[in-house]
Amino acid sequence: MKALLLAAVAGAALAASVQAALDSSTFFSPPRELDQYGRVLAVTRVGGQYEVRVDPALFLSGRTANRAAVADRVIPPGDVVPNDHYVRDESHAQLVYFASPGAHVTVLTHVGEIRSTTIPIAELGAIVAGRNPRHRRLFSPKNGFWIRVRGDRAIALDQQYRP
Repeated sequence: MKALLLAAVAGAALAASVQAALDSSTFFSPPRELDQYGRVLAVTRVGGQYEVRVDPALFLSGRTANRAAVADRVIPPGDVVPNDHYVRDESHAQLVYFASPGAHVTVLTHVGEIRSTTIPIAELGAIVAGRNPRHRRLFSPKNGFWIRVRGDRAIALDQQYRP
């Protein structure tokens, strides 16, 4: 009897959660946020926000990276990619995202050790333009970024470490 009652309660709970998911507008929608890798090409202030131009790419690791690098003829069959990653940038197509002045941005700095340093998005714009207004010891300003996107908004840009 207890088992039957538990099964009925569990079935009702499952039915309620399925119905809630079906009622949700996000069930059949894309994820609310995506993380995408790419090179930040420019950050330009336009009115009260910033336009962030990005060249998206695939940041691959492990066997996927090795197979992609062999297919792209970057390494010979049987070889492995250095540092267990390979960046595949097929098209160099550019995307434009919009970011608020308060968007989260980190770059890699080298002060005794490599660390992630939070900076304003305006400073990132200067860095990708080849300037360094705060005279930071940047690890590698050309390294790509992980860009967290919500719709057409870049809400976070975090530089990826690559030796």
